Parts: sequence; structure tokens; C-alpha cells
Amino acid sequence: MMGVQGQQQGRLFYLGVDINKRVRKDHPLRRVKEVIDFDFAYSEVKDCYGGNGNVSVPPPVIFKLMLLLIFYNVRSERELMSTLPERIDWLWFLGYDLDFQIPNHSVLSKARKKWGAEVFESFFERIVMQCIEAGLLDGRKIFIDSSLVDANASNNSVIDSKKLKHQLHKRYKTLEARLEEKSESVDPSRGYVKKNGRYISSTDPDAAIVNRGKAKLSYQVHRAVDGQKEIITATDVTPGDVNEAHLMLPLLKKHHETTGIKAEAVVADSKYGTIDNFLACHDVGIRAHIPDLRETAAKRTEKSGIFSEHRFEYDPKTDTYRCPGGNVLKPKSLHMDRQSRDYAAPKKTCAACQLRHQCTKNKSGRTIKRHLRQEDLDRMREASRSALAKQDIKTRQHLMERSFARSVRYGFDQARWRGLWRMRIQEYLVCAIQNIQVLIKHVFKPKRGIVTQPLATGTVSMASILSMVAAVGDFLHSLIKLNYVVNEA
Repeated sequence: MMGVQGQQQGRLFYLGVDINKRVRKDHPLRRVKEVIDFDFAYSEVKDCYGGNGNVSVPPPVIFKLMLLLIFYNVRSERELMSTLPERIDWLWFLGYDLDFQIPNHSVLSKARKKWGAEVFESFFERIVMQCIEAGLLDGRKIFIDSSLVDANASNNSVIDSKKLKHQLHKRYKTLEARLEEKSESVDPSRGYVKKNGRYISSTDPDAAIVNRGKAKLSYQVHRAVDGQKEIITATDVTPGDVNEAHLMLPLLKKHHETTGIKAEAVVADSKYGTIDNFLACHDVGIRAHIPDLRETAAKRTEKSGIFSEHRFEYDPKTDTYRCPGGNVLKPKSLHMDRQSRDYAAPKKTCAACQLRHQCTKNKSGRTIKRHLRQEDLDRMREASRSALAKQDIKTRQHLMERSFARSVRYGFDQARWRGLWRMRIQEYLVCAIQNIQVLIKHVFKPKRGIVTQPLATGTVSMASILSMVAAVGDFLHSLIKLNYVVNEA
């Protein structure tokens, strides 16, 4: 008989409803709640609150709301709060009941502004320390790379700061004040500034125009990842036009400060293979498994039909170079700003050389630059061409691609908010969630099934044991049955 659904009348009271039982045992949020202690937020942000006034939403709840926003890649904070009453698992995760008052979406933006990026950086570092305690991090070999993130601003918001056209806008004074405020808020200790200061977005002045196929307003995310379980140990965000090579040493420093482990080797792609990075790694005793930019430049030079610097032989005794034509290049000038010395042959000698067309197109002749610490530089470059370095460089490509690809599910490739410090908050939360996923995966390992192993000669198999147990059971059952018949007789 087919059932028919009648008009259902909602109950006025629900007795015996346990919200905890409505969340499945293997729910991801249940595991996050078991692994992560969010009560640390009380001590982290206590200086941001006074003793009087309205009572705020508890800081751990705000942290959990921010985590839900990223973890489920909710489009906006308004949508998060409007969806919250419909999600029992979210309510349970926050410690709310079905009839709790849902806070206003502005609570999150106010908390970010009040707390700053430092609180979220501390949260990220706490997760890294938990990974260390769980044995998921080695810390001696670090992989580094960067990726562009689209800014939350339109290209139509870009203005030319040197032209007067935008000054005719009726809200120019407000716009000018905003741009001045942004320029004053730049942290000089970071050691980098935007390359292109002329064209600025009126919506997000911290973002930079990057032309890679199509010009876009972008930020750039930089990461250091441990090779053992791919834990992110350090991260930073810059405008999109900042040279990523300048971020290698700051990332290594952050890695050391967060983990307490000094890296023995750093692995990166050719964009990081600069002279400064090689020498800096030499000075702190770190192996640089990085492709040399000079090798790429040499191949490009040879391809154009010009001799590369590898064709010139250096004589340390006389401090001179000998060119492919047999001429001697002597020290010419010293450049202390770039720590190098130029070597060149006399102009007449170069002009009379038969190989001149293969050597240079410069009217003054060929010049060779040699760094003042060339010996240290050559040793680092030689080590970067070892078999181990080549294997690490090959591993880095897939490892870093995985790290950034896993971030896409959390909205990593699109800025949620505007401003550099807000972008850092987003990156700290995304990296913390990725590390939490790895932590949960290894803390809650699935139980292994019984694996049948080949038995040695003379041992009894499991099947034989089960068969013997079954036979004994049948025998006991027969005895009981026989005893019952005898008693009845």
C-alpha cells in the first residue's frame, strides 16, 4: 500500500534533541575540533578589548567563523551568516544551539581590523608547531615558490597618478586621501616596494599590474614548504610585480623562527638563481639547489651566435681573462655597488680580432664581469649542478604545484578582500587549513585490515584455526542435545 504524505504541522517544542548526534562521527569539522584548540584566541586578542561596553562575540567563535568561510569557500560573510542557521554541523562546530542568535556579518570585518594580521599569523604558526609535535616535519630541506593571485579590483579602477584627468572626478579628494593613507601604511621593514608606482588602482592601491598574457591587478603569494609531508612552514604576500627572488631569504628566516630548525638545503626554480641568493646561502651554510640564471643566459647568448662567458678562461695568477681569439682581457673598472670588476682588451685589439663578429656587437669591444667573490659563487653553482640538486629541482616542480593546486578549493586564486594586510590574513588561513588537513590525515589514520601473511612451514593457518573452533562448537552442541534427550527419557 502506498503511503501518502499529509499536511505536516511544525512542533512547538522538541524534546530530547541532541545536536551532537546529528553530526556524523567522521565529519571533517569534528576532527578539526578534536585536533585544534581555539581557546588560544582569548590570550592573543585580550589587549584589543576594554573592560566596559558591549560584550563581544567570543574570539574563538570568530576564529571558527573565519575558518568556515575559507574551509567551505563561502563567497562572502553575508552568505556565511545567512547559511549558518541551515547547517547543523556549522552550528555544532561553533558551539551554538538551534535557537542561538546568529551574529551580524560585520563582526568578522570589525575583528579583522581590530586584531590585525599578526593574530592570524600566530594561529598559522601554532598549527605548524602541532605538525612538528606530530612528527610530520623534517625542516632540513625547504622548497620555495610563488604564485599570482587576482586582486579584488577591476582594471577599470587603474588611474595614471601623473595625469590630471582623474583630478576632475567629484570625489577626487576622498580618493587622494585614501591613496595617501595606503602609501603611509607600507611597512618599510619588509624591504620591498611596488615597481610601478605610476599606475595605481583607486579600489585597491596595494595591488600591482602584472602583464602575463593579460594585464591584471594581482598579488603574489610566496611559500616555503617542507619536503617530508608538504607542510607549509612560512608564507608571505607582496604586490604582484615584486621580484620573487628577493623573498627567498626572508622565507628561510621565517622558517627558522617558526620551526626552530635551520634548513640545510633550499630548492627553488631558476627565478631564484641570482648571485645574491647563492652568496647568501653560502654565508649561512645552506646548500642552494637552484638552477643558475647564468646558465640560461649563456644558452640564450650562444643561440644568438655570440660567445658566452664560458668561452673566456680566467687565470688567477695574472688576474686576467683569455678570449677565444687568444687576446688577454685585463681589469678595467671596479663597481662596488654591484661588487664586480670589468675585464676588457684594448679597443684596437678587439677591432683587429677575426672572431669579433662572434664575440660582440659593441663598438668598444667585449667586456667580462667578474664578481669579487667569484670563487664562492662558482662553488655554489657547481653544487647546484649535482645529481642530488637536479633530483630536488625535479621534485620541487610537482611538490609546489600540488601545494598551490590544493589551495584553489579554498579560494586561494582570488583575493577575498582588498589591501595587502587583508591578503596576508587570507593566506595565513588558507595555509593553516592545508596544514590542518595533513595533520588530521595522520592523526586519524584508518584502521588497517587483517593482512594474510605467508605462514612458515609447520605453522597453523587462520583458516585451520577457525575450522577447529567450528568443529569444537559442533561437538559441544551435540553433547548438550544428547544430554537433553537422556533427561527427557
